Amino acid sequence: MQLSMMELKVQSAREQESINWHLASHGVPKSLHCLCLKLAEEYAVNAMARSHLPPPEYVSRLTDPSFHHVVLLTDNVLAASVVISSTVQHSANPEKLVFHIVTDKKTYIPMNAWFAINPIKSAAVEVKGLHQYDWSHEVNVHVKEMLEIHRLIWSHYNDNLRNANFQHEGVNRRSLEALTPSCLSLLNHLRIYIPELFPDLNKIVFLDEDVVVQHDMSSLWELDLNKKVVGAVVDSWCGDNCCPGKKYKDYLNFSYPIISSNFDHDRCVWLYGVNVFDLEAWRRVKITTNYHKWLKHNLNFGMELWQPGVHPPALLAFEGQVHPIDPSWHVGGLGYRPPQAHNIKMLGDAAVLHFSGPAKPWLDIGFPELRSLWNRHVNFSDKFIRKCRILG
Repeated sequence: MQLSMMELKVQSAREQESINWHLASHGVPKSLHCLCLKLAEEYAVNAMARSHLPPPEYVSRLTDPSFHHVVLLTDNVLAASVVISSTVQHSANPEKLVFHIVTDKKTYIPMNAWFAINPIKSAAVEVKGLHQYDWSHEVNVHVKEMLEIHRLIWSHYNDNLRNANFQHEGVNRRSLEALTPSCLSLLNHLRIYIPELFPDLNKIVFLDEDVVVQHDMSSLWELDLNKKVVGAVVDSWCGDNCCPGKKYKDYLNFSYPIISSNFDHDRCVWLYGVNVFDLEAWRRVKITTNYHKWLKHNLNFGMELWQPGVHPPALLAFEGQVHPIDPSWHVGGLGYRPPQAHNIKMLGDAAVLHFSGPAKPWLDIGFPELRSLWNRHVNFSDKFIRKCRILG
C-alpha cells in the first residue's frame, strides 16, 4: 500500500513537472520584449529604420519567378534574424534569395526597423504587416471562421485538461498541446492562406521561425514535386518508418469512421517547418477549401476529430498531395529533447535544424547542448541585443 502511494506521488510529480515545463515555454522573455521596444523607439527617431523594405532596386524581385522565394510568418524579430542570417550564410547564391516576412501589426515596426538598420547583403528582404493586406470580404470571413473554430477546439481540450485527474500520463501529455499559444496564433494558422498572401508567386520554400539553416538550399527550388502540392520530410535519419513527427494516430481520433475509413493510423506524418510549396498546384486542387471542409467536419463531431494545432487539419487537407523529400533536409523535434550522443553527427549533416517543441533556443528552458547551434547566428555585437541583455 505504501509503495503504491509512493508510485502515485512520483507519477503526479512527473505530470506537474511536464505542465510546468510547457507553461515555461509560453511566455515572451523580457529580453525579447525589450528588443521590440528599443527597435520601435529607433523607428520613431531614425529615418533609416523607417526605410521601406525591400529598397526600390529590389522591388522587381518580389514577384520574379527566377528568384528563390522564402516565406516566414512570425512575430519574433530575433528568430527571424537567425533564420535569414543562417540561410544567407550557407547559400551558394545569396543574391537569388528573396525573403518575405509576414508579421502582425504590433511587430511590424520593430521587424522593419531591425532589417532596415541591419540590411542583408545581396538578398532581398520584404517585411509586410497583416494590416497592409487588402483581402476580399470572402477571404476575411473565411479567416475569421477558421480562427473561431480553432479557438473552440482549443477551449474544448483546455477544459478536458482542467478536468483531468492526471492518472493517464500519455493522455495528459497530448492534452497539454491545448495550452500551447501557437494553437491560437493567427500567424501560425495563416500558413494555409499562403497562396492568398502571395498571389503572384507559384513556388516558395516555407520556413518556421524556430529553424536554423546549415547548408545551401538552392536545390529545393529546382525540386520536381511530381505534380504534388508540398515537398516535405516524411521518414527520417533514424531509419524506415521511425516517424520523426509521430504517426497519424498521434494527431487524429481514429474512433470516428470519417477518420479511420480515410487514413492509415500507423502512417508517418509529414513534417511542417521546412517545406516546398507549389502554389499553382495548391490553387488548382483547392487545398484551402478542403482545409475548411475538414474544420467544419470537426465542428460537427464536437471538436473530437483531432488535437488542437496547425498540423492535424493540414494532414487531412493535403492528403494525397505530399511529395517526400530527403530526410537530411529537415531534422525536427529539437525543442522536445536533445539528440542522443550517437546522433550528434546527424545534426551536422542536416540542412535545417528545427527546434519544434516547447524548449525554444531563445528560452531559458532551451537545451544548453543545442543552444549554441542557434546562438552562432545571433549578432551579439548589435547595440540593441546588448542593451536588452540577450546572452548566448
